[in-house]
Amino acid sequence: MTFKQLGLIEPILKALEDKGYATPSPIQAQSIPILLDKKDLLGCAQTGTGKTAAFAIPIIQQIYNDVEREKGKKKIKALVVTPTRELAIQIADNFVEYTKYARNISTTVIFGGVKQGKQTARLDKGVDVLVATPGRLLDLINQRFISLSDIQYIVLDEADHMLDMGFIHDVRKIIKLLPQNRQSLLFSATMPKDIVEISQTLLGNKFERITIKPDQATAEKVEQAVYKVSKKNKGVLLQDILNEKGQVSTLVFSRTKHGANKIVKVLNRSGFKAEAIHGNKSQASRQKSLKAFKDGKIHILVATDIAARGIDVDDLALVINYDLPNIPETYVHRIGRTGRAAASGIALSFCNGEERAYLRDIEKLINQKVPVITEHSYVDNEPEPSSKDIKASKANNNRGRSQGRSSRDDRNATKKKRPNKSRNNNRSDRSNDKKDYRPRGEDISRSKPRGERSENRNNSEQKPRDNKPNNKRRNNRNDKPREERQDQNSRSSQSSNPSRRSRNNNPSNKKTKDGVSKTERKFREGQKKSSDYKGKYRPKGTMWELD
Repeated sequence: MTFKQLGLIEPILKALEDKGYATPSPIQAQSIPILLDKKDLLGCAQTGTGKTAAFAIPIIQQIYNDVEREKGKKKIKALVVTPTRELAIQIADNFVEYTKYARNISTTVIFGGVKQGKQTARLDKGVDVLVATPGRLLDLINQRFISLSDIQYIVLDEADHMLDMGFIHDVRKIIKLLPQNRQSLLFSATMPKDIVEISQTLLGNKFERITIKPDQATAEKVEQAVYKVSKKNKGVLLQDILNEKGQVSTLVFSRTKHGANKIVKVLNRSGFKAEAIHGNKSQASRQKSLKAFKDGKIHILVATDIAARGIDVDDLALVINYDLPNIPETYVHRIGRTGRAAASGIALSFCNGEERAYLRDIEKLINQKVPVITEHSYVDNEPEPSSKDIKASKANNNRGRSQGRSSRDDRNATKKKRPNKSRNNNRSDRSNDKKDYRPRGEDISRSKPRGERSENRNNSEQKPRDNKPNNKRRNNRNDKPREERQDQNSRSSQSSNPSRRSRNNNPSNKKTKDGVSKTERKFREGQKKSSDYKGKYRPKGTMWELD
C-alpha cells in the first residue's frame, strides 16, 4: 500500500515524497482512513513507528479542504497537546513540513520556560494548528489569548507520559473547555488503566481502537545488552565504551538532573564533548544543545526522561542507560530513540546491585532476557540483597532512630535540675562559694531591716586577713560634725586627684583677706600671661579660660 492509495491530496503527497516517505507504517495505514472518515481514535503503537504522521496527515487534509471556504481571521481548528517542549517543537516542525505545499495552513507552537510575547503575537495573527504543552496552554487561556470554542480536532499525544509527569489534572481541565462537536484522538506508546479512563472521558463510548503489537515489546532491530557494574565504576565504564565506539552519536540517559550534570562534567574533563538537557535548563539552552547534537557538532548528549520523547535524531547509533529506570515502560521510550522506523541501533544499560530489581521488571515487560556482558574490568559480583535483608535493614534503622530518641528523653528526664535558690540564700552562702571582700561582722545577711543591718555592720569588729582581732572601729561619717566631714572630703579629693592636691598646696594660690588669690591678682595686673597656665586648671574665682 502507498500513501496515494490512502486517498491523500496532492500537496501532502508531494511533501511526503520530499521527506522520502514511500509506504505508510502499520499505524499510519490503519489510522489515516479512520480519521479521514471523521471518527474518534485511540491508538497504541511502539515509539518510533510514525504516530505523528498518522494523526497529522488526515488533520491537514481536512483543514485544507475547509480553509479555502473560510473568510476573515483564522481561528484555531486543531489542538495537539504534548507533555514536553522538545516534543511540541518536533510535532510543530512535522506539521510545517507536511504543509509545505499547502501554504494556506498555518501552524504555531507554545510552551513554557520562555517569554510569551512572541507566542501571543503569532496567535493574534491567527493560526489553524496549535501545538502546546498543558501548562502554557491553560495560562494563555486564562489570559484570554486562546479560545477553544472553535476546536474541531483535538489530539493528546504521549498521554501516558503526561500521566507520569502529573499533567493528568491539566488534561481534564482542557477537556472540559472543548466543544462537544469535535474529533478526538489519543495516542500513547503504553496504555495504563488511568489512560483508559481518560480516553473514555475524551472519546466517549464510540471510538475506534488500534493497537500495533510488534514482535518485541521494544523497538525492532535494537541490539540490547546490560553491564553489571557498581555505582562508583559507572563513569569509568562509560568512558571506556565511548573510546571503543568512537565518535558516534550517543544518547546517555540519567535518572536525575544532578546526575546528568555530573556525567557531563566527568566526560568534558576526560576530553569528550558532551552537553546535557533537562528541566532545569532554559529552553534556549536545551534547543541549542539539541541542535548541536543533530548537526554533529557534539556526539554525546546526556538527557533525563522528561526530555527523552522530544529527541528525534536520525541515525542515532547508541543509547546508554547510565541509570536503569524504575518504571519499565520508560525503558521502552529510552531505547526507542534508536532504531526508529527501519533503522538499527544499540542500547546498553548499566546495572548495579540496587537496580537489579528494575532489570527483572524490564525483562518481564519485554518478555525476554537482556544479555549480560561480563567481559569488562568493572564486573560487580556482589550478590543482590534479598527482600528480607532490605526489610531487616529498614527495621534496624527505624529501631535505631527510636532508641536514639528514647535515650535522649531518658537523659533529659534524669538530668538533675539546679535548685532555684532565693536571693537571700545566695547572699548567705557567698562566704562559702566566693571571697567576701566586705567587712566581716557578726551578721552580714540582708534578712534584717536596713537600719539594723547598718547598725550591726558599723558596730561589728573588723578583722584583718590574718584573722587577728582589730580593735579599730569603722568610722561612721554621719556621726561627725559637718566641718570635719568637709575636711575629710578635701583630703580624699587631694589623694585621688594629684593636680588638685598640688594646686591647693601651692601657697601662691591661697586666697587673701579680700578673697582674691595672689595668682589671680598677678594675672589681673598683667604680671602673668595666660600661657603660663597652659595645661593647668583655672583657679577658683578667676575669669580666664585655658588655652
